[in-house]
Amino acid sequence: MKFLKNPFLLFLFGLAILSSCSSDDDNATATETQIQIQIENNVENGTWRITTFIDSGEDETNHFNAYNFTFNNSGTLNATNGTNSYNGSWSITDSNSSSNSSDDLDFNISFSSPPDFEELSDDWDFISQSSTKIELIDVSGGNGGTDYLTFEKN
Repeated sequence: MKFLKNPFLLFLFGLAILSSCSSDDDNATATETQIQIQIENNVENGTWRITTFIDSGEDETNHFNAYNFTFNNSGTLNATNGTNSYNGSWSITDSNSSSNSSDDLDFNISFSSPPDFEELSDDWDFISQSSTKIELIDVSGGNGGTDYLTFEKN
């Protein structure tokens, strides 16, 4: 307890404590959480359509013509063209990185049928996102192909 009586030692002790604490980690998590909430609010608002779906270099966008996608806040996803309707699920998860951007978030989509919609099932990475457009990418670990998916708000 002698060091508490010495102002210089007390100062050094306090400086050591303060310098070992970093607010960067807290800010990164808070910022990433804010981005995630913003994206969730954007996609849950209104209906969306696929304007680009490139599957390993093949343009398959036409498989989703006339389909409107609704991302419900319960995590359910519905795609309908007025005649056919398919249900799936969606979520946004952290890919466990310490950065504070949407680059570390995954946009997870899952459909169990039909085959065209199963192709959308993946953990997509964000290229960009706004209140009216979401651009996604996935690099396959198996064949090394790159897939692109873009949703735009109706």
